[in-house]
Amino acid sequence: MFNEKDLKPMLLKEVKKPFQDENYIYELKFDGIRAIIYASKNALVIKSRNGKDITNTYPELKNIKDIIGNKKVIFDGEIVTIDNNKTSFKKLQERNNLKNPHTIKKLTKKIPVAFIAFDILYENKELITLPLEKRQKLLNKYPNNNFFIKSKTYKNGQKLFNEVKKLGLEGIVAKEKTSLYYPGKRVDSWLKIKNIKEEYFYVHGFTFNINKYSLILGEYKNKKWYYVGKVSVMPNTDIINKLLKLSKRKNILINYDEEVTFVRPIYKVLVSFLEKTEDGKLRQPVFRD
Repeated sequence: MFNEKDLKPMLLKEVKKPFQDENYIYELKFDGIRAIIYASKNALVIKSRNGKDITNTYPELKNIKDIIGNKKVIFDGEIVTIDNNKTSFKKLQERNNLKNPHTIKKLTKKIPVAFIAFDILYENKELITLPLEKRQKLLNKYPNNNFFIKSKTYKNGQKLFNEVKKLGLEGIVAKEKTSLYYPGKRVDSWLKIKNIKEEYFYVHGFTFNINKYSLILGEYKNKKWYYVGKVSVMPNTDIINKLLKLSKRKNILINYDEEVTFVRPIYKVLVSFLEKTEDGKLRQPVFRD
């Protein structure tokens, strides 16, 4: 069996646009925690992407060992929690890094997790040199239950991405059917296409830290200004030149109290982001213009 310390998840390269290619299979991109599960009849270990042992954080996943019989197996996948029929990273964060067994046990009822399995790397022998389509045939022999769910695959990437946009999901993944598994490597045979959103936000202030500025972004709702997040920009951008000419003023954001240089919100910037959280904050914001 693999040395647990040595095995790292294979990583995905990002591309901007969805595509259709008969040499690829397509899956939903899940918003959770990437994990490797080492399972046998009598034991189960869960390692995070960076190799941290997180087995005790998600005790309900120990039930996965009940589906593998007498085999020794390694699964690759994503730990997720579901909220309103979507994976919720915000909810999942409430489970992360917990140490107290009583608290963990309590939250397994309140915020249960599941493991979305999209690859099998070991089944009594090493499988990483097999093509993906053969590994998936082996994976498909394992039954779904409340804690173990096999990732569904699709043939039409463009159609899947269109559905993802309609539903507001995170994105899709494209994988070459013949791809081998390269632990810890980021290669062209596994690609991710995120469902990126774009919107204009007002700049309320800025900070400077080690060769770059952070813009303080806000939006106007219900006759009040709300902070939505920060986005980094380089010093030579046009927006910075404009902001430096403005006079300082008091903070008018009702949900932000950090000490920064505040200015009158007269300039908007275009920002791409993955989603807005339940409390209105931008996830993974990137300055566009």
